[in-house]
Amino acid sequence: MPNIRDIAKRAGVSVTTVSRVMNDHPYVKEEKRERVLSAMKELKYTRNIQAVHLAKGYSNMLGIVLPTIDHSYFSGIVTGIAEKAQECGMHFALFQTGYDPLKEKEALMSLKEQRVDGLIFCSNALSDRDILKWQESGPIIFCHPTPHDPCSSVSIAHDQAFKEALEHLAACGHERIAIVLARTEGENSQVRIQTYQEMMRSLGQDIDDEWVIEGKLTIFDGKQLFTEWKEMKNRPTALLITNDDVSAGFLLEAQRHQINVGESPAILGFQNDQLSEALGISSIDIPLKQMGQEAFDLFKQALQGEAPEKRVLSYRLVERTTTILKNNR
Repeated sequence: MPNIRDIAKRAGVSVTTVSRVMNDHPYVKEEKRERVLSAMKELKYTRNIQAVHLAKGYSNMLGIVLPTIDHSYFSGIVTGIAEKAQECGMHFALFQTGYDPLKEKEALMSLKEQRVDGLIFCSNALSDRDILKWQESGPIIFCHPTPHDPCSSVSIAHDQAFKEALEHLAACGHERIAIVLARTEGENSQVRIQTYQEMMRSLGQDIDDEWVIEGKLTIFDGKQLFTEWKEMKNRPTALLITNDDVSAGFLLEAQRHQINVGESPAILGFQNDQLSEALGISSIDIPLKQMGQEAFDLFKQALQGEAPEKRVLSYRLVERTTTILKNNR
């Protein structure tokens, strides 16, 4: 394989001139530039991009940390990141963790070892504070609200969205309301639980231990949720479910048992993807693709030395057939 000295010899110029041409240095005579480019073409020279990036101090690789690829919530965010990355010729690596803290630390080690230039966390098991201890190694962006500074994040106002969703179910006449989460350990989940507790107190309603449900992420989990709901002694009349795959599974299983979802039980989901629209599920619309795009923008800003920024995107509640307002009955 030809090297830089071979090109210099073929073009009749110095190695320094060849290097300047390769790095688009402005102070090279046009005639010499053309000779170097011609020699590179004749010798079929291909640059070692990895070596160039290492010489410049970056990998041109972004790390995306997510619990699973096989979920529309996370794939929506990744789609937005990927589009932006492709626009500027950057590659990305996916770290699928299954909410395993050790795998998240592996992604953080990749940042420390400069195998990636930064990390975007779509969701995480480690605390935000523990993750930010690695921030000196490179930019870290969160796709959820975080109170910690200095750091960058992009999200909707989850506490406000959760409150609005609960208020909608209350307006539909429900007091016995359950919430369904993927997990309860995360900081964002704790905010949601606190919001739920405050709302239930305002309704004068005690919270049954069975009404805070975790470990639900997939359509299969949603089908299982319906079975669990049917077996509850103090059955809630409404469920606020934090992703629409679970909502869809619950709805399909209810229909299989010839139970109409709407008045009781009512379900309200989060995400508002094509599945929820097709099945008529009421849902909080989250602009996932935009979230990914903005997360990438924050990453690029951080690479350029700009100050961290917290961006909050808008959301909206989309009413469909799985919730029925009192005045519509």
